Amino acid sequence: MKIKKHLYPIMIIVSVLYILYVTYMNLFYDPQATSFLRHKINLQRPLHIPIWLNVMYIHVIFACLAMLAGAINFSKHTQRKFRKFHRMNGYLYVISVCMVDITSGYMAPFSTAGKINSIAFNAVNMIWLAMTIMALVYIKRKQPVKHRHWMVRSYAFCFTNLFIHLFTFILHNGTGLPYELSYTIGVYGAIFTNLVLAEIVIRYIMTNAVNQQEESTA
Repeated sequence: MKIKKHLYPIMIIVSVLYILYVTYMNLFYDPQATSFLRHKINLQRPLHIPIWLNVMYIHVIFACLAMLAGAINFSKHTQRKFRKFHRMNGYLYVISVCMVDITSGYMAPFSTAGKINSIAFNAVNMIWLAMTIMALVYIKRKQPVKHRHWMVRSYAFCFTNLFIHLFTFILHNGTGLPYELSYTIGVYGAIFTNLVLAEIVIRYIMTNAVNQQEESTA
């Protein structure tokens, strides 16, 4: 229970800090993304930087909205006391995920390290959208437990970019691996981490909490 008690505040803190960091880095500190774009070499198609930047801004804004909306909707207080807000905020989350997927679909062919990561990003787009749709379907069927489980799986993918850059930083700056290799490992490592962390939360934290609640009321 102690883990569950502290998990939500930790998630909120991490989410807010990361949103502030991403907003500052992408919209203020380096709005032209020069430090990131310099790694995009040997691309198979021409990169129109002004278009790419505008798509990237939209991508960042909706990714932050998805992270914030999802975090708010995991609040038990919001679910119980503000059901209408919870529902509308949930639709905002779904719209944000769709916008992130659309913009990511445009940027995927220009991925750092080429096709191997383009495939991964396109796979993430499909998996994330599918999980989000599953969460929506189950709440429409009035199955809240399954809805929450699929929302956990979906929300985990809000942290894809965080894990990619964390792994890339550790591998490139910590071990000296080439940036493209570090980034590729980061991409696939992030996908694996998202999937594993979501299942850990569902199977060992949410399930245990439900079991303990049932025992206390028995």
